[in-house]
Amino acid sequence: MIFQVIDIEFDFESDDEELDAFNRGIIIDETIGQIWEADDEEDLIEEITCATGWCIKSLDYRHILQ
Repeated sequence: MIFQVIDIEFDFESDDEELDAFNRGIIIDETIGQIWEADDEEDLIEEITCATGWCIKSLDYRHILQ
């Protein structure tokens, strides 16, 4: 299935690594609007987490029909 991320909130506080607001914005901007291929919502979350290295607090997406 094909998904497009509309809005996302990452859990930037869950890691000991310091990440400033600028770099947080870059990660968010690179994810929103992105097209992802995944089996279902859980797989989509896993794909984004693996690609960005950050856990997701909330996710809004749309399913793109082919």
